[in-house]
Amino acid sequence: MQVIDNLITLYLNNKNPRALKKHKILMVCLGNICRSPLAEGILKSKVDRSKILVDSAGTGDWHVGQEPDSRSIAVGKKYDIDITPQRGRQFTAKDFEDFDIIYVMDNSNMENVLALAENDSQKKKVKLILNEIFPGENVDVPDPYFGGDLGFENVFKMLDEACDQIANRF
Repeated sequence: MQVIDNLITLYLNNKNPRALKKHKILMVCLGNICRSPLAEGILKSKVDRSKILVDSAGTGDWHVGQEPDSRSIAVGKKYDIDITPQRGRQFTAKDFEDFDIIYVMDNSNMENVLALAENDSQKKKVKLILNEIFPGENVDVPDPYFGGDLGFENVFKMLDEACDQIANRF
């Protein structure tokens, strides 16, 4: 009965029930401690979180349960984005069912994620994030893990620009 009441209310308010569907976006990098947590935090800061769900994962399992790299946390805080509540998790085939769009940080992540896809529909969900600002160029977000603080700053700026493009569609 509650479902019928909700549909009647939507109809009377001239709202499309499909418009109420929450879009689900997943950010993926190698370890889920540097790039994808930043991308998750940046995009969350730019969208209406009642309409968009953003999460992140890594293709590897080295950092499952760990908080993001301290340098990612620091660069996020510099721009008033707190990623400390995030914890690393590994990408699984179930993520194809749970997410509408899967943004990967580099071509290696792309290969690893696509290897778990079971069909073309799942493969079409996977996109290189920097293609948002460099369409069709297949540019990698460099992994800043073994670099210095400047690498994290540069990655933040790249992801910020890409996330602006993504957010503008929602």
